[in-house]
Parts: sequence; structure tokens; C-alpha cells
Amino acid sequence: MTASRTEAPTTESARLYEAARHYFPGGVSSPVRAFNGVGGTPRFIVRGEGAFVVDADGNRLVDYVLAYGPHILGHAPPCVIAAITRTVANGTSFGAPSTQETELAGLVQEFIPSMQVMRFVTSGTEAVMSAIRLARAATSRNLIVKFEGNYHGHSDAVLARAGSGVATLGLPDSPGVPAGAAGDTIVVPYNDIEAVREVFAEHGGRIAAVIVEPVAGNMGVVPPAPGFLEALRWQTTAYDAILIFDEVMTGFRVDPGGAQTLFGISPDLTTLGKVIGGGLPIGAYGGRADLMRQIAPDGPVYQAGTLAGNPVVMAAGIAVLRELAKPGVWRSAADATSALAEGLVDAAQSSGVSIQVPHVGTMLTPFFSEVPVTDYATARACDTKRYATFFHSMLQRGVSPPPSAFETWFLSTAHGEDEVALTLEAAAEAFSDIG
Repeated sequence: MTASRTEAPTTESARLYEAARHYFPGGVSSPVRAFNGVGGTPRFIVRGEGAFVVDADGNRLVDYVLAYGPHILGHAPPCVIAAITRTVANGTSFGAPSTQETELAGLVQEFIPSMQVMRFVTSGTEAVMSAIRLARAATSRNLIVKFEGNYHGHSDAVLARAGSGVATLGLPDSPGVPAGAAGDTIVVPYNDIEAVREVFAEHGGRIAAVIVEPVAGNMGVVPPAPGFLEALRWQTTAYDAILIFDEVMTGFRVDPGGAQTLFGISPDLTTLGKVIGGGLPIGAYGGRADLMRQIAPDGPVYQAGTLAGNPVVMAAGIAVLRELAKPGVWRSAADATSALAEGLVDAAQSSGVSIQVPHVGTMLTPFFSEVPVTDYATARACDTKRYATFFHSMLQRGVSPPPSAFETWFLSTAHGEDEVALTLEAAAEAFSDIG
């Protein structure tokens, strides 16, 4: 298997980017796409093929972005394309209930039983906003506890020390967020059990919810420390607060049943994202029936969406989850992830490059660091300049990693031995350039 090699930026992508800058801030519709974290000109992608993407200049690249996670079956899997094609022929949206909603909900619940009742929305950000509103209403409290480096979408209440694009741009939060909105958010270091205990000892009676990425992915992959998630479950239960697992990224990725299945901890509410829609716009939140029945029209907590439960998106999600339910399908991607993570460590060591590659399920991140990455502070201390050099070296050798040192690499069921071998060959040369 071979891949095209060319120097970046490529002529057509550069031309397209220059045109886009006239219309969009930074030339993009989402900040990380602008390559600010690594420098250079972003590639414009024209199609995806399994584990590969093809850019506007015809370069075929092994893709580890996968639309930032949702393409767990790879790009354009036939089962998903067929489902979308069949459904869209009957119309795109009706603003009415559909049979596909019920079927997809049933599949989600089979994977994640804690989602006893759920509501589909159109994005992970919307799912988190709705879950927080519900938690505040159910507890009659306002305070929300979140963790440094955890990203829960761009709504005001949770856009504080949020990792991901915010970390890449070096923004501790965002202008335009009212002081009152951020004032009800307490930010605690990730994996710091004692800090959690102290916060609850001081504010426990006013805390509505704790929201956490159970495996951090928006500062790069950082697994929970032993006992950390258990401590969150204990503290929230003791103080009658709501525990929200933001599994927008980890759902179906770290385990078919999400992080809650992997670690055996049941949250009160769960948020999910685009993986349950085959990469189309979708989110979901759900959990304990007594909580979710407080959502309108069953209860007084209002939340609505014209495109929620869109039949085309539902059909795509059904196809994805049916495929993931087949024996061995998810495991193939997890095995490829382990092989890639171990191979990256070996290749870096051979070139004298210090690197940490934490991985869970189908997610990994190579951190250029001499010490393990356990929280936001140690993630931020990593060598981002080395990552930028590595990134461009990989891109030139036919591999497309995320354009930020703080993003997760994702693998799919389409990433097999050949794709991993090609990636490790490129990585060995890239590490030699750095070393």
C-alpha cells in the first residue's frame, strides 16, 4: 500500500483557503481547522474512503481525525450510505415523530443501559446545555463543577479552562461569556480527588451537578486516575447532586458501552454526540427516568429542537450501531489502536524522542513529554513545537493526524494492519527528523 507524498501547503488547498478567508473568521467554520496549533495551510478534503481522506490536490492520507471521532466505521461505510440514501429519498425532515427515533433509542439503550429515557438533539453542545439545565432544575441548585481541560461544548457555563480548541488557541475562557454565567461554574483539576472533596465540603449543598469527560479527550487522551470516577460518584450521591458523564467523545469509543461500562460506574445523566448519527449532526442526553421525565412535555423543564430526531440522521445512526453490535467489529479498531500506540512509543524511543502515548479503546494521543500526562497542567507542559514538526512530517508522508497537540487521534474499523504499518513507517521517519 502506498500513499501520495507532497509538500504542504498544496497549491489547490492554499487557493481554496485564501478564498475561504474572505467569508469565514480564520477561513474556517471551527477554529482548530485553521492549523493555528501547528502552522501552515489547512488541507481541504474532498472525500473520504474508509481509513483514508483525499484532499483537493489528490493526496490520499491515512486519516486519524475521522471528523473528530464520529466515523467509527471509517469514511463512507456502505451500510451507512445505503441507509441515508434510502431514507432521504422519502424526504429530509418533517418536524414530527418517526419510527427511526424509537429504533435508534432502543439500540442506544442496549449499549448504554443507564440511559433509561433519552432525548435526541442536534449536537453535543446542545446535549450538555440541556443536561445541565435539567440538573439545575431537578436539584434547585445552580453550581456546576467541571474539570480543567475537559471540553463540554461552547455554551457559556462550561467554556472555562476547556481544552481542545481553547487550549490550542491559548484562551483560558472566551470573551463574551457573562461573568454571571461563568460565576456558577467551579473548575477543579482533573484527576484530583482531594480537590473534589474540598469543593463538596465547602459548596456541597449548592452543587447541582458534576460534569466530566470520564476519559479526557479534549486535552488529548488522559485516562482517569484510579478511584477518581468512583470519588465523583460517591460525592455526588452523598450530596444529592447529579453526576453527568459527557460521553460525546468516549461513547462507543473507549468501549462499546462507553466509559461507564468500561469502569463500571453509572452516572445519573449521559451526553452523547455525532457517533450515534454516522457523522451527521446529532446529540443525545439521557439517564434516570425520574430525571428525564422532568423534560417537557412530561415535565416543566423546557427543551426543543426542530431538527431533533431527523429521520436521515436516525437512519445513519441505526446503521452504525447495528454494525458495532456484530461480534468482533469494535474490537478490531481497539486492537489496531493498541498496535499503533505501542508502535509509536517504540519508534520514538529508537530515535531518542521522549513521548507518552496514552490510549483507551479506539482513542490515543502522542504527547511529546518526558513524564506521564495525568491532567491539564501536564498536558499543557508538553512540547507543542515538536508536535507541529511531527504533524507536518506525517502529513508529507501520507498520514493525517489532528492539527493540534491537544486533540485525540481516532481509529476506525477500517484501520487495519496495513494502515497501521504505513503510519508507523511514516512516524519512524518523522521521529528521525525531530531526533
